[in-house]
Order: sequence, then C-alpha cells, then structure tokens
Amino acid sequence: MDINTLRSVATVACFLVFLGICAWAWSRRNAADFDEAARLPFEQD
Repeated sequence: MDINTLRSVATVACFLVFLGICAWAWSRRNAADFDEAARLPFEQD
C-alpha cells in the first residue's frame, strides 16, 4: 500500500464524515434545538 492509496482512503473518509455532519445538521430531529440556539442572542435576561 503506497502513500497515494492512503491519501485516497483519507479523502473518502473525510468526505463521508462531511456528509454525515451535513445530514445531522439538516435532520428534523435537531431542528428544534437549533431554532432555540438561534434565538438565544435575542432573548432578554
């Protein structure tokens, strides 16, 4: 196994992690938490 194969595997792994993060961020299950976090700066004490 040479360095180019390792680079290819690392690139594919990073891309899959990126897709997983995007799927997590856009999932409906997390929408309420993200909406609440988005309103935090505007709430008064």
